[in-house]
Amino acid sequence: MKDVFPHGTGFVLVFDFMLSDLSEVIRNSQRPLTPAQVKGYMMMLLKGVAFLHHNNIMHRPANLLISSSGHLKIADFGLARLFSDLEDRLYSHQVATRWYRAPELLYGARKYDEGVDLCALPKAQQQLLNASPLFPGENDIEQLCCVLRVLGTPTQDSWPEIVGLPDYNKITFKENPAIPLEEIVPDTSPQAVDLLNKFLVYPSKQRCSARKSCPSLRGGVDPPPAAAGSAPDFSVDLPLQNSVVDPALLQGHASCL
Repeated sequence: MKDVFPHGTGFVLVFDFMLSDLSEVIRNSQRPLTPAQVKGYMMMLLKGVAFLHHNNIMHRPANLLISSSGHLKIADFGLARLFSDLEDRLYSHQVATRWYRAPELLYGARKYDEGVDLCALPKAQQQLLNASPLFPGENDIEQLCCVLRVLGTPTQDSWPEIVGLPDYNKITFKENPAIPLEEIVPDTSPQAVDLLNKFLVYPSKQRCSARKSCPSLRGGVDPPPAAAGSAPDFSVDLPLQNSVVDPALLQGHASCL
């Protein structure tokens, strides 16, 4: 954060200017991201999420911004919440981009933990690799169908907590076995599929932590993650006058301008 100052009844927070977000990089890059760049972005994302969880913050996936030098930064903390094993706190289940929502959110969970962030990580990875979502539901029901079709219909044995979720008895699905993820993403490397398997499990507590997943990306498997400054080619020559923020509001407050 560069600066903070009062404005009216609130405050203005001034951050680094970020050229783009991850979705725009995926859509508009002149060439597909290389495996090394995908690993680099995932490493930055895992480290950021690990830091948040270490400080008991759920991000509940929102904006992932990209700087002109290719650095990924987690932003938009309006939906972020503190979590604690000692609190019996209720949260909204209508959070995060639908394609990134964890199964418990799709079943209407009001009590959940940092596992909702972990479940979103492999979906971000696959969108980076293939420029398309892993579970592209058009609405909440279709989204749940997409997840169950791949991960298999959950049972009380595979996911004991499911019976306590608010929407568990509101809709039933045909029983389907899980499909091996290698068949769903056949062009994905074994290392990337392993990361999918670590996060895409129904019980939240069984998902691998972001901190423990970082070494698996280094792991001695070529290519290594690209350096943080390795970015796709895109121009950053945007004048301040084209900003959606009135420059006059910021002059004299933000040292970065």
